Amino acid sequence: MAFLLRDAEKIICAVIFFGMTVLGFVNVVVRYVTNYSLAASEELLTNGFLLLTIFGAAIAARTGDHLAVTIVYDLVPAFMRKVILAFAAMLAVLLLTLSAWFCWELIENQLSSGIRSYALDVPAWYYSAGLPFGFALIVVRYIQYALENWRELDREQQDA
Repeated sequence: MAFLLRDAEKIICAVIFFGMTVLGFVNVVVRYVTNYSLAASEELLTNGFLLLTIFGAAIAARTGDHLAVTIVYDLVPAFMRKVILAFAAMLAVLLLTLSAWFCWELIENQLSSGIRSYALDVPAWYYSAGLPFGFALIVVRYIQYALENWRELDREQQDA
């Protein structure tokens, strides 16, 4: 169970990527053999890429591999790094929480309007349902990363 909690986004990304690979391969084979393509594959692959991006961002947030400009951070002493880290973490958590909230609003809007997808004619909220949870997972992983950095800065200050 600890493995699932620790690596949830990796498992989700692996499943989505595997499904997208199989779907893309099947679409190519069908198109080559019959000169027709699976119309729904574009819709599924596009939404798969969106989910893959969101959950991939959670992986990057957990490992600290997200885009960052650290020139100022690297030049200041450890106590100032803590201030910068706390400020950056608060802004990131605010932005990601707002993103999750707006995605939730999107789902509510899609539910209330009854909008359906263009190829499969399924409710559009099916594709959006994972977004708020993905952003919430990024928040959790970013906080984990920030706490690890905070502890590392504490160790640097104690060693100095």
